[in-house]
Amino acid sequence: MLTAFRKYLLVPRLIRLSSGAPKDPQTAWDQYWGKVRSTGADGDVLWDSGNSHEAESYLPKLALLDADLPLVDVGCGNGSFTRHFAPHFPHAVGVDYSANAVERARRESQECPTTSFAVADLTAPGGWRTVGTALEEAGFSGDANVFIRGVLHVLDRKGRAALAANLLPVVGRRGTVFLAETNFRGTPVDYVSHLGATRHSIPAPLEWAIRGLPMPGRFGAAQRRKAFPPSDWDLVEEGATNIETRPLSNPGRPDVIPGYFAILRPHQPN
Repeated sequence: MLTAFRKYLLVPRLIRLSSGAPKDPQTAWDQYWGKVRSTGADGDVLWDSGNSHEAESYLPKLALLDADLPLVDVGCGNGSFTRHFAPHFPHAVGVDYSANAVERARRESQECPTTSFAVADLTAPGGWRTVGTALEEAGFSGDANVFIRGVLHVLDRKGRAALAANLLPVVGRRGTVFLAETNFRGTPVDYVSHLGATRHSIPAPLEWAIRGLPMPGRFGAAQRRKAFPPSDWDLVEEGATNIETRPLSNPGRPDVIPGYFAILRPHQPN
């Protein structure tokens, strides 16, 4: 009981830290990526573990996607997953609605010729057209696969539904969506405590995210059913996974957040 009480002494500090975050999510994300000095295991980005362990764990599931189609990485950030998955598909296009994130992804991906990047807001009406243009510029037309990691849990219900609707014309008839999201069962205080925050100290990458970004939620099966209704999507597989952050409490070892994955295809009426 005493431990739980001490944990909630964090609340005033969290309120103070988050009070200065931009109210507009796009502004928040672009400012965040504009201030990033470095990525990877020793970098500024909370969710960039700096290794391939999490990405490798997804490869058996990604084998269910049509390997002849290009892959679109939605919310690509600095492009670490885009680069990792590019060799498994003809091409990988990373999209993000932060221009600063896309600029950094391009810089970090100069040695990976089968990747390209574009600024796109897939929560906006017609956002899929920007993705279609990016695919065409890379030499592809028609259907594509989609990878999403750590995007839906920071969107509200309206944003999730809009993103899912924009994905339908991207995947067409042959493409498949693979998503992996944070699904932490607990309050925001529980969440930051899980990542090492105390009333005396907060790991720097976590504090930076709290200061500048929208408060994350959770995304599991219940949220997926609302965002990807069965009238539009067929569920192929779902289950638990682990989302890795950069090392916070143990140098050299990523911290792990409970997560959820799902594989979805456009509903095909009988």
